[in-house]
Amino acid sequence: MRRAFIPPADTLIAFECAARHGSFTRAAKELHLTQGAISKQVRQLEDRLGVELFRRVRQRIVLTDAGRIYLHDICGAMESLTSATRQVMSYAGSEDVLNLAVLPTFGTRWLAPRLSGFLKVYPKAGLNLSVRLQPFDFANESFDGAIHHGDPVWAGAIAEPLFPEDVIPVASPVFRDRHNISEPADLTRVPRLQLATRPLAWRQWFDVAGVQTDVAFQGARFEQFVMISEAAIHHLGAALMPSFFIRDELAAGRLVQLFDVSLSQTTAYHFVYPENRTLRPVVKAFRTWFLDEAHRAFASDDEVLPG
Repeated sequence: MRRAFIPPADTLIAFECAARHGSFTRAAKELHLTQGAISKQVRQLEDRLGVELFRRVRQRIVLTDAGRIYLHDICGAMESLTSATRQVMSYAGSEDVLNLAVLPTFGTRWLAPRLSGFLKVYPKAGLNLSVRLQPFDFANESFDGAIHHGDPVWAGAIAEPLFPEDVIPVASPVFRDRHNISEPADLTRVPRLQLATRPLAWRQWFDVAGVQTDVAFQGARFEQFVMISEAAIHHLGAALMPSFFIRDELAAGRLVQLFDVSLSQTTAYHFVYPENRTLRPVVKAFRTWFLDEAHRAFASDDEVLPG
């Protein structure tokens, strides 16, 4: 790292704040400094960089082209520093910290309510959960593990199977009746709800159902299953949903299964963790607890598993 090119932090903070407010006076108020101190720090930064960042127009300051480019570039770096600082502060009081990447519905509906069980096994652990919808490179991230849907292929990582999945076509009773849906081919002529991370799902379902169509990819797209289920409940279209995710909605009649044709995977969900972190005690402890909890949950007839 060429530290000689990194300006003092106080000058960067003064510049960012003044640029955001368009005023040295308002920046001084936010940072609890004098207007003169802000002006001096910005001038020091300009002298160090050898470029003018602001034009002083009477009582106003206006970013130059160089100033706008520099502001854009340093804001990302400052946000990264802020995020890193918050993360390391969260380690306070924890003997070991576990960083997990989770699927959003999985994290909120299934994992989070059970984490107290893990903390009973490993009470000194610290936990950080973040949402990731797609695989990533563990070498470039600080995660100790991730919840993954799909093929157990992840470079430099071990994938442990968790849950099977049975995806079925559903809709609200109102939507079904309004569109006179009585056979699989009828779904080619009605609005279909698409999950952005599973773009092939409808085409695969039509193939299993024996329906020839070129409209399988059409339809409104959503990022998460919870969004699709709500959209389907409110009559916006037909949806392909994991059956375990919508047991309550099916039981209450808010959604109905349209046909007894499903997409099935015996090992749809996996716990993935990098090979080089398996020796960390907190990772080993979580892996053991998590796999036991997952297998026990799926063995229960009353369990509603995550999507």
